Amino acid sequence: QVQLVESGGGSVQVGGSLRLSCAASGRTLETYTVAWFRQAPGKEREFVTVINFSNGNTYYMDSVKGRFTVSRDNAKNMVFLQMNSLKPEDTAVYYCAAGRNWIVRNPAQYYFWGQGTQVTVSS
Repeated sequence: QVQLVESGGGSVQVGGSLRLSCAASGRTLETYTVAWFRQAPGKEREFVTVINFSNGNTYYMDSVKGRFTVSRDNAKNMVFLQMNSLKPEDTAVYYCAAGRNWIVRNPAQYYFWGQGTQVTVSS
C-alpha cells in the first residue's frame, strides 16, 4: 500500500504560482508512475501530467505545457508540481495518484490516491 498526501494548494491571482507536493509513505515510488489530476466543480477528473518516478520522464497535457513542471525527489519519496502563470481555468482540486502504466489518462488505472488539495485562481 502507498499512502499519498498532497499539500501546497491555496488561492492566488491570475499569473501567480503555486507549488504542490505529494508525499508518499508505506512503499517507495520507484516502481510507479505518479500523475497529477484535477477536478473542477461539476466536471470530470482530468489528467494533468505524469512522471516516471524511476527515470524522471514526464508528460503533460497540452494546456499546461510550458506553465507546469512535475518533478520528484527520490530520497524523500515525493513528487512536486510547480504551477506558474496560473489561469482561472486551473481552479480545481488537485490530486496525485500512483500507478504502473505510462501516460494513462484514465483515473481508474491508478491504484493509490491522495485526498486532494484545492487550488483557486482569481482574476
